[in-house]
Amino acid sequence: MNTQPKGAAVLDRSDVEAALARVAVAAFTYYPEKGIEEPGYVVDEDVEWAMEPLRLLDAQGREEWRRRFTAAIADEATDRRTFIADLMALADE
Repeated sequence: MNTQPKGAAVLDRSDVEAALARVAVAAFTYYPEKGIEEPGYVVDEDVEWAMEPLRLLDAQGREEWRRRFTAAIADEATDRRTFIADLMALADE
């Protein structure tokens, strides 16, 4: 069942799964010193890459998900189960 607010964009499941896979790769390869060891790196690069499949989200949705993607990638305290469930709820049935 889709739990998105009425009028919210419903995304293709393959796009949502692609975004999730990208978040997983980015989170797996992220470490706090990455910006020092790879000059010029910022987590925003990974966030933008991971969000690319979700290009149909509206501006408000993109901003919220950009924040959540950043946390899922760079904050080990993030509840990733909730993140995954919420992200998958964006997909059509």
